Amino acid sequence: MDDPSVRPLTDDFVLPFQIEASRLRGRTIKLGPAIDEILTRHDYPPTVARFLAETATLAVLLASMLKYEGIFTLQTKGDGPIRLMVADVTSVGDVRAYAQFDPEALAKAERDVEIAPAAALLGKGYIAFTVDQGQDTDRYQGIVELYGKTLTDCVQHYFRQSEQIDTGLTVSVDREVKPDGTPGQWRTGGIMIQRLPQEQGLVASDKEDDWRRAMVLMASVTGDELLSTDLAASDLLYRLFHEDGVRIYEGHALRFGCRCSRERVETMLRSLPREEVQELKIDDGRVEVTCQFCSTDYHFTDADLDRVYGA
Repeated sequence: MDDPSVRPLTDDFVLPFQIEASRLRGRTIKLGPAIDEILTRHDYPPTVARFLAETATLAVLLASMLKYEGIFTLQTKGDGPIRLMVADVTSVGDVRAYAQFDPEALAKAERDVEIAPAAALLGKGYIAFTVDQGQDTDRYQGIVELYGKTLTDCVQHYFRQSEQIDTGLTVSVDREVKPDGTPGQWRTGGIMIQRLPQEQGLVASDKEDDWRRAMVLMASVTGDELLSTDLAASDLLYRLFHEDGVRIYEGHALRFGCRCSRERVETMLRSLPREEVQELKIDDGRVEVTCQFCSTDYHFTDADLDRVYGA
């Protein structure tokens, strides 16, 4: 294990690493307070919360493999009970996410969740990956159909079909239980390993053996290990890959962060006909707009709307 002087992050981070013998690159992630705040700002049913937590975790893992300045977004859209999930990650480590779902359809589908959760809950649709680096650059987007038993399977399918990059992923999600039996903090953990295209082009059998060995070792990790607050990520990586040598690089801190603001909401309102905005009024006569990501409510009186519309 390289560079023991690097102070390990204990929570809410993504940690890059490389398996020295095979030159495979990877990332491991642990989310605690950040994912808990994302989920507890909404009253999601546990099934939806777990899927959204997995989405956010995958978004961070994927974003951490890229060099970008801006926003990476992972989105699923389907005809199942969970109609839409969106998670985005900024290049400075702000993470946010939200889901849209049909409560009645969700209750009917949950009996099939253990068999094929992605098919039962997401239905037929697509998964999209977007990198937006601002107005002066072209936006990159990759889209592929939802295909797989789990959402993690769907992401791996994307890399096989669209990027043709060998990718291994494992993600775990759970919610702690307090001593009194009440729900505690949500936590997620995950590992992602990729074989770069130039490495895939090497046809030597030992390279294939290296890849298969890495996948077997990664598959041996348990959910408890991924989620543990006592087992440092660097120690877990050493436990898994020490025989092949594992180089660990400096970690990148993560946090919940929403980019909504009153000014942004005003800009959005200004793009709509005022007649439509009037329909958003609540009982006290004010227009109410709620951010889907963080559940913050923004209120506008008639005088506020006059100012927004320049009346």
